[in-house]
Order: sequence, then structure tokens, then C-alpha cells
Amino acid sequence: MISLTVFLNKLVLIFVAGFFLFPNLAKTEEVGKDSAIASKGKSRIAIYPVENLSGIVAPVKEIRQVCIEKLKGHGVDVLEEEVLEKFMTKYRIRYTGGVNREIAKAFRQDINVDGVLIISLGFYSDANPPKISLISRLVSTGEDPSILWMEGVGLAGDDSPGILGLGLIEDPKILIDKSLKTILTSLMRYLSGGQEGQVDKGAKKKFHPKISYRSPALDSNRKYSVAIAPFFSISERKYAGEIMTLHFARELKRAGNFNIIEPGVVRQAFLELRIVMEQGVSLANAELILGMLNADLVISGKVTDYEDYQGTWGKPKVGFNAQLIERKSREVVWSSNSYNQGDDGVFFFDRGRVNTAHALASQMTQWVGKMMLEDSKRVQGIEGSKDRVK
Repeated sequence: MISLTVFLNKLVLIFVAGFFLFPNLAKTEEVGKDSAIASKGKSRIAIYPVENLSGIVAPVKEIRQVCIEKLKGHGVDVLEEEVLEKFMTKYRIRYTGGVNREIAKAFRQDINVDGVLIISLGFYSDANPPKISLISRLVSTGEDPSILWMEGVGLAGDDSPGILGLGLIEDPKILIDKSLKTILTSLMRYLSGGQEGQVDKGAKKKFHPKISYRSPALDSNRKYSVAIAPFFSISERKYAGEIMTLHFARELKRAGNFNIIEPGVVRQAFLELRIVMEQGVSLANAELILGMLNADLVISGKVTDYEDYQGTWGKPKVGFNAQLIERKSREVVWSSNSYNQGDDGVFFFDRGRVNTAHALASQMTQWVGKMMLEDSKRVQGIEGSKDRVK
């Protein structure tokens, strides 16, 4: 009886200890997870001056300031303005659309910066209804800079007018705040260890390339490193080639099977090799770039049309062709030609209408990324269509 009593007492002690101990263990694990997220969120970030690709005078300083204030409000450690100015003066930085290896290394060694936030303004119009497009990315610092996160948004004041026009946005500042909210919410989600970017709702079938070719040599299960060459532009839109390069960087990164080389690194390689873009990237130039960057693929192309419109009446137009050259085989493993307008497939009450070239190009390049990874039948199966993609 005594031994049984001792046994039961021990059992009770174990139960009581477990009751108090295991909740603490669970709490410790939870706190540890939060601590890891917090430490990632406290990374020191430098915010470059906004790259203005709109071709017009735009409130780029105001956009950057709002971005700084909102990030600081969320507890992000943003590099002090005075320190950034001295750093940019020391290294004579004038180009704010990318980061090369030398600058990335200096950011880490000189001022202990973990990432550089690059914001590119693709379009801005304060005419009623206002329009804006932004593409932003976070680039790591150190020996080998890479794209950690990337997001973009294209908005128009009349995207969702609603009943009696109650959803119309007529104030450009409100539209700027809305676009930055989308961008920064995505960034904070990434910094907190969450899912990168927005939820992919899928591009509509009408935005697939009009003509495309995919080589069987392109392995959809392999992880490729990709250098995106500046797109040659014959469009009347200034900086259309640079904007299209950013669209491809964002969408191919989202595709998952591509490791996109930081555009600033690619740009520096073009400068060092003294490659002048005439009608695109030749095979000889592609070999030089691939060798210098140690990349598997280089994508280049031509922008034939990239048009936005101001005011109420009009429609955006985007046209481009793209080709992918593989380093090993020295062959073109993908080529496509795409062209769309904002009112394609729209018949009643402007349902499905696209109001910005950014939103149009985003869905078109999303299709290209999908079709690069999958054969035509499988891509069509994803979208629930039996139509053949040529």
C-alpha cells in the first residue's frame, strides 16, 4: 500500500509539473518564432530616391517621404537621410534604379545596411481620374546582391467606380496612398516572414501571347538563373524598355523557377562590356553577358507599344516580343509575341476593362512566365480552357 501511495504521489507530481511546464514550452516556442520574425523585421534598410520612369515631372520626393514615414511607423529601421546622402556622394551614385556589386558590398561594409529599397515610378497623371504605377523591390547587400522581394501596382481613379460613381477617386494623393499601401503591406508581410507579394489571382486567358515557341530543352523542374537584358524600345513612350524589364523581373521571380539577377548588376555588366543596344541582344553579346554573370539564361526583347492615356477616354496598349537564350546550347529556347489593349474582350459596362498599361503588361508577362515553365496543354489546363495556344 505504501509503495502504491508513493507511486500515485509521483504520478500526481508529474501531472502537475506537466500542467505548468508544457504551456511554458509552447509559449517559449511561440516567442522564439516571434523573435526570429522581429529580428528579420529590424533589418536596416536604405531607401533610394524614387526612379522616375514616367517621363514627366511627378511628386517623387513626396512618394518617397510617405514611404519612409509609413515604414518607420511599422518599426522598420530606415537608414538616416544624412548618412545616405554622404554615402551616395562618396560613391558618386546617380543611378537609383538598381544596385551593382560594388555598391552593394559598400552598403554592407561601410554603413551596415542589410537591404536597399528601390522604387520605380512607371506612370503618373493627376488629370481626373488620376493614374499611377509603381514597381518596387528590396535588394540584398554584400558580395552578391539579389532580389529579396518585389511588388508592383497600377491604379486608376476609375478602376472601381461602383454605383453612382461612389467609388471614384479624384484626388491624386489618395491614389498615391492607396498604391503605397499595397506595396508596403506586401513588403511588411515579407519582412515579417510571411508570403511574398500578393496572392496570384491568375492572368486571364485573353492576355496570353499571340505567337509563342517553347523548346523541349527548357526544363520546367530546373531552377535557372536569369539575366534580363534591357528591352529595346521602338515605342513612343520614354523608358518603355526599362519598364518592361522590371515587369519581367517581377513576374519571372513570382513564377518560382527563376533566380533573377539584380538588374543593377546586369546594367553594370553591359557598361563594362561596352555593349550598345541597337536592335536587341545578339547571340555574341548574350554569350558575353551569360559568361560574365555566370547565368543560365538571358532574356531580351523589343517593346513595340507601351501606351497609357490621361483623362476619361482612351485605352492602354502594350506590345512586345521576348526571347530566351540558353547558355549551354547557345539556342533560343523561348520566343513569343504579345499585344493587347485595355478593352480587349470587353462588351458590357466596361466589365473586365484594364485602365493602365502597368496592369496590362503585368498580366501579359505573367502569361509568358507560366508558359515558359509548362507545355501549352498544361498551361491551358490551369486556366480551364481547351483553346490551343499557338
